[in-house]
Amino acid sequence: MTGGTGGALLVVGDVVTDVVARHRTPLAPATDTEARITTLPGGAGANVACWAARSGARDVRILARVGEESADWHERALRAAGVLPHLVLDPDVPTGTVVSLVGADGERTFLTDSGAVLRLSAADWSDDLLAGAGHLHVSGYLFFAAASRALARLAMEAARARSVPVSVDPASAGFIARFGVDRFLTAVAGADVLLPNCDEAALLTGLPEPRDAVAKLSRDVPLVVSTLGPRGAVVARSGTVVGRVPAETVTAVDTTGAGDAFTGAYLAACLAGHDPVTAARLGCRAGAEAVTVIGGRPPQESQKSPGITPV
Repeated sequence: MTGGTGGALLVVGDVVTDVVARHRTPLAPATDTEARITTLPGGAGANVACWAARSGARDVRILARVGEESADWHERALRAAGVLPHLVLDPDVPTGTVVSLVGADGERTFLTDSGAVLRLSAADWSDDLLAGAGHLHVSGYLFFAAASRALARLAMEAARARSVPVSVDPASAGFIARFGVDRFLTAVAGADVLLPNCDEAALLTGLPEPRDAVAKLSRDVPLVVSTLGPRGAVVARSGTVVGRVPAETVTAVDTTGAGDAFTGAYLAACLAGHDPVTAARLGCRAGAEAVTVIGGRPPQESQKSPGITPV
């Protein structure tokens, strides 16, 4: 993706309910640990869509599957953020839930119940979703179950048939390790852009040095843009590192969704015509903002009172 494609951004991914538990002291096994707990809308795909809209993308859409118990709340939150939701209601399984344990340093550990997320299937797809699209972004979580993987591949093939660039966020080093590196790389074959964090890039290549890992990945995927946390981001094309962007210095409160913020801003910048290195710089700026707020979305008053009980 070289920028200037214009058009809408379609995200195919996940909408979940985030339960963020911030604890200032280490977790105490078999007893209580004091925490501040907040329930917020989340999901890697949904976060990307919201940050893309926040960053200036004019037509942002998302396809995801949610449970009936929280569908209205999630739809309202997405619309308030400037995203057009196409939410498939699952009558049998609740919306996915992620418990994010955030320590005093802002680093987080996830407990994930995928719920309806991975039940998204090819039957939920319509080529009409790509009408006017300039880019398709697929959340990597969808590749970890057969039904949602089939949907992801169908969406990618439909986009490529229309010459719409495709990006993939690998989503989770833990899930990739269990799924298998080779299986994952085969599943995402045909993507134009891969957006891993440094841990995911290292796992996918076996190379611990980010520049080496990103360069190697870009021999298989034409453009690779990897986030490095507080060290910024690195961009590689066709086997060569073409740019390194420093991070902005901030005090982290909650790192949940920082990578999603980067990706959303990056994609918005590319759609606006910026080159990948400039887009990565704007992505780092959004990521820096994201770690100063609780949860994975741009701050919205309407997101702070869910009115639901997570399942």
